[in-house]
Amino acid sequence: MFALVDCNNFYASSERAFQPELNGKPIVVLSNNDGCVIARSNEAKDLGIKMGLPAFMLKEFSENKDLHIFSSNYELYDDMSRRVMNTLSAFTPEAEVYSIDEIFLKFTGFINNDLNRYGQEMRSVVKKNCWIPVSVGFAHTKALAKVANKIAKKFSDQLDGVYVMDSEEKRIKALKWLPIEEVWGIGRQLSKKLIGWGVRTAYDFTQLDDYTVNKQLSIVGLRLKKELSGLNYLDLEETERKKAIATTRSFAHDEYLYHHIAERVSNFATRCAEKLRREQSYCSKIEVFLITNMFKENEPQYSNKVVLNLPFASNSDITIAKYARKALDIIFREGYGYKKTGVVVHGISPQPYRQGNLFFNEDLRHEKLMKVMDSMNISRMDPVVTLASNDLKRREKMLREKLSKCYTTKWDDLISIS
Repeated sequence: MFALVDCNNFYASSERAFQPELNGKPIVVLSNNDGCVIARSNEAKDLGIKMGLPAFMLKEFSENKDLHIFSSNYELYDDMSRRVMNTLSAFTPEAEVYSIDEIFLKFTGFINNDLNRYGQEMRSVVKKNCWIPVSVGFAHTKALAKVANKIAKKFSDQLDGVYVMDSEEKRIKALKWLPIEEVWGIGRQLSKKLIGWGVRTAYDFTQLDDYTVNKQLSIVGLRLKKELSGLNYLDLEETERKKAIATTRSFAHDEYLYHHIAERVSNFATRCAEKLRREQSYCSKIEVFLITNMFKENEPQYSNKVVLNLPFASNSDITIAKYARKALDIIFREGYGYKKTGVVVHGISPQPYRQGNLFFNEDLRHEKLMKVMDSMNISRMDPVVTLASNDLKRREKMLREKLSKCYTTKWDDLISIS
């Protein structure tokens, strides 16, 4: 059996974990630079607040004094996610973290166990350890576990947040209930295509013949059909080493000055380097891009990117920032208002397979220096030691006027009990 455990309204629940007075109150979380709504509590959904709603339009809902608006606090959400996933991984050695708020668990040899009771225990332990409510769906395949989780969440009051799809009768009933556009892996365009064929529900999809599905939707669509039919075609996936690592951000305001953008590029380069070191990897290529504000049609538009090859594989802040600045020098143009920039590192290789250079290599002191810097900066949102080209006082420069405390990742934000 597989289980999909999904955190309920994860961003809102993370805020409530440290502010219990918000329980039962409508909550929305905004995107980078407080642009639009990216997460809502059930109470906010009941008010009619839609996903993607521009932040300025929330004024229409300001009559509801209980509405609480938050800037996205990714430091808090990432840490809470790790706590939840670590807690759930203790229930079975076979686990696949699917997203920031979802995890697949595989239960081999649990045939005689009461899975409903086990699911309730998982919910109880996560709630106790992490203060986050979760829903649990059990089924014989990963795709059906997704369906079971939807049922557990939709009918949480009746099912107490856990649903076990352990019979053919339950499978058919669930698939007839689920609209095709809500099936895992069926996107908006594909659902329109299927509806055009007369496929309205997940059950209708399983009734299509294999040849048609394979021809029209490829082998991926055929595997999904088999999974929904109760045949196990998708196992847990091992975490693969990333092919690229990126750090990108939009500016709070359009940036015209080179030295402001250069500071951000240097900052993003060092963050990519930190991620490489955490994965014990090196990169051999660096990409930098610039984009103007495309929504300001009355202003000149420009976008560009460049990829530079490093002379040797590296994960050093010094080396990667140096070549990122060189890349920026190539593409930067005066007279434009830039809205976004980013650094992407490519050609990633694990530590044992680091590619050297026959004639010259990186200063050996870089590796020792990076270890010292990492040890000093660990568990801090803003670094203690960084490159002189970076702003030491403020690592993030997004517009986040409604940012909550970090609580678990910043010493100054720890809860104090008097």
